[in-house]
Amino acid sequence: MQELPVEVGRTQRVQIHLDDLDFLGMVHNSRHALFVERAVTAFWQEQGWSADPGRSRYRDTHLVVREFLVTYEEPIRGTGDVGVWFRISRLGRTSVTYEFQVRSAEGRRVHAHGHRVQVRIDPETLQPLAFSDELRNTARRLMAASAGR
Repeated sequence: MQELPVEVGRTQRVQIHLDDLDFLGMVHNSRHALFVERAVTAFWQEQGWSADPGRSRYRDTHLVVREFLVTYEEPIRGTGDVGVWFRISRLGRTSVTYEFQVRSAEGRRVHAHGHRVQVRIDPETLQPLAFSDELRNTARRLMAASAGR
């Protein structure tokens, strides 16, 4: 995976619990996606987003994951914390692509990396719906200058 400038994106600490481990004492492969979800959700909640349209600062509350790709590099053994680094690599009209790395707590080792594509949908028709300008403005905080608009 290409090295990216540290100032682009965000790192969120995520706790590993005992039930995240497999029978070998390593983080189960399915949990890496959960760690990414927790990290991205924490960012958006800090910005005022909520899944409840009545409480959300944004009207973009109905989002679905279209694609999730994880490449595993090094197992995580035992409980503790990991750092989930992520950024937005593409912000389209109706979809957003996040790049991520699940890193060791100190940030020196990359355990897994990949991308996640999310689409805003109309809750009644389930068809793609354009992101609001307000959400776009917040999303740009996670984008590199060269990332798609």
